[in-house]
Amino acid sequence: MIGFGLLGCGRIGQVHARSLAACPDARLVAVADAFEDPARALAAKTGAAIRSIDAILKADDIDAVIIGTPTTTHYDLIHRAAKAGKAVFCEKPVDLSSDRVRECVDAVTSAGVPFLTAFNRRFDPNFANIRSRIVAGEIGDVELVTILSRDPAPPPVSYIKTSGGLFRDMMIHDLDMARFILGEEPVQVFAVGAALVDPAIGDAGDVDTAAVTLTTARGRICQISNSRRASYGYDQRLEVHGSKGMLRAENHLENTVEAATASGFAKAPAQHFFLERYAAAYSAEIAHFVDCLTKGMPPSPGIEDGLRAQLLADAAAQSLGTGQPVRVDSG
Repeated sequence: MIGFGLLGCGRIGQVHARSLAACPDARLVAVADAFEDPARALAAKTGAAIRSIDAILKADDIDAVIIGTPTTTHYDLIHRAAKAGKAVFCEKPVDLSSDRVRECVDAVTSAGVPFLTAFNRRFDPNFANIRSRIVAGEIGDVELVTILSRDPAPPPVSYIKTSGGLFRDMMIHDLDMARFILGEEPVQVFAVGAALVDPAIGDAGDVDTAAVTLTTARGRICQISNSRRASYGYDQRLEVHGSKGMLRAENHLENTVEAATASGFAKAPAQHFFLERYAAAYSAEIAHFVDCLTKGMPPSPGIEDGLRAQLLADAAAQSLGTGQPVRVDSG
């Protein structure tokens, strides 16, 4: 039985606590949060104890920690957890600075602790199915990947100001997905973007609408489209074109009922919230982490994957600023 400590009892922490409850080989031993009320509420739901972060990291009955705290705290918590010999499950991004992510890589590697960067979309059943069928050769050589990711509405501008920007906060999921689907590293990034949804986002120094083109050494192309606004729901689509065919994953709709009248055909809107859309993925990534710890296998995506996605986000931000393609740092 793997004992877990949960650092951060907010929205994502609660999701991970529910996922852990479904894992027979795992137990949530203790929770910690900077605020008393969410910690108390989650402890009451799960039967976990409320402890300080220090106590969790020192505890003999805790083998692994889930870091679901704000990004600005990840660096310190990763170093402390690695030094304490705890396996680490960390929400993305690892940090907003690639240099600091490298330091986290060094800390985790030196300590020899298992680490999973929580790019949950790799565990989405449909996206994972596409990846497995690519590996099986169903559509031949991958030539062109198209990723569409659009939020129903932008977050508050107060969040935008501290988020690290669209590329590091929102698109980082898609940048990791590009690597996952392409099966090789992008070597060049070209980005365009604008503040079309809310001028205040532009005033804060960010964009809310962006497109990025990634190119690999063999010439494979991935196009990513992001927007902070989608009037029709949470838009999450993926298409892969290959030498022998095409694979596509469509949106999850609120229901599968289709109506046909004299006005035409109508379907339900796309699911509106990311926690609903990726519920199965959140469960699967925790189950994967627990399984890896139980079997002594390295989790994937690891901390190096967190670094690679961060480097692509950095390159996209640089390209947007210069208007030129950017070669990607080899790491």
